[in-house]
Amino acid sequence: MLIQMVSINVKPGHAAEFLEAFRINYEGTRQEPGNVRFDVLRNPEDENSFTIYEVFTSPEAVDEHRKTPHYQECVRRIDPILAGPRTKTFFNAEMADFLGT
Repeated sequence: MLIQMVSINVKPGHAAEFLEAFRINYEGTRQEPGNVRFDVLRNPEDENSFTIYEVFTSPEAVDEHRKTPHYQECVRRIDPILAGPRTKTFFNAEMADFLGT
């Protein structure tokens, strides 16, 4: 399994617009066969700071995710309201693999 954490900061005053646009990606991604988990987390100390926690079955599943219409539409909508570039950090789920989950 592969975990991807994406940090996103939006311009002040655009958090609601971000969530509206990101719902498209959230709903679509959770239906993808290679997606195990997809959470949108908001920093309680900064309403414009979000972390997206994504778990996929493989790196290939992440690649397929980026080709989907819901992902591309979300990116199209959020790019103009971002306060800076999205940053991504990848992790392997070692214990989940070890436990067979």
